[in-house]
Amino acid sequence: MKREYWFVLLVYIVMQLSSFIGVPLMIKFLDILGKDQTDAIPYWLILSFSIALIMVLFILRKEISLSGFERKGSSLGVSVIWAIFGIFLALFAQTLAANIERFFGVPVGSENTKQILKIIQTFPLAILVSSIIGPILEEIIFRKILFGGLYGRFNFFVSALISSLIFALAHTEPQHILLYASMGFTFAFLYVKTKHILVPIFAHTAMNTIVVLIQFVYQDDIERLSRTAHGIQNFIGGFL
Repeated sequence: MKREYWFVLLVYIVMQLSSFIGVPLMIKFLDILGKDQTDAIPYWLILSFSIALIMVLFILRKEISLSGFERKGSSLGVSVIWAIFGIFLALFAQTLAANIERFFGVPVGSENTKQILKIIQTFPLAILVSSIIGPILEEIIFRKILFGGLYGRFNFFVSALISSLIFALAHTEPQHILLYASMGFTFAFLYVKTKHILVPIFAHTAMNTIVVLIQFVYQDDIERLSRTAHGIQNFIGGFL
């Protein structure tokens, strides 16, 4: 693995752990300014993710040239088609994985998603993290660096499996490992198919944005359907 990639991984890990120190500091800073301290978490999320993205792009500046990350990838037209198709492919994979999890009794809904939605409700600018900055960082880390490094040694399935499992565990929701792994496989497929990291980045950012917007617009309906599905599952379980 390139030395620059190790630095990128280090930046990402430090960013993920920075909230333990950063949030308390942000609370004190907001207190000094006389502002609402409850905004400390979204402020720190935006600040830490933004700084991490800037640092990662700076570290990879030699690879980010006029020709892009990869010079031998698909043409612009083909890449655009795959990027758009990738959105629906990712949503389909996520829906299929969620239904499989529900069949095996895994609770519907992600705690990470719920927490993010709560933050966005009180601090709308935080959508930048969930819909843009976060997906860009994740695709660079988990697809370009981890998957790309593994794919140079193993076949697609093994490389996608390992990187997708790490991607799933990084979200600290092991009960939804199938859900996150399915998305990891999808984005890895788009990366291999087009050889352009911008394609899975676009699909990932678009998918996250769509999911967040749907959750906001149809929040009450989703909760009602979730309760209905849970009731049906318990009813069926009583006969087994």
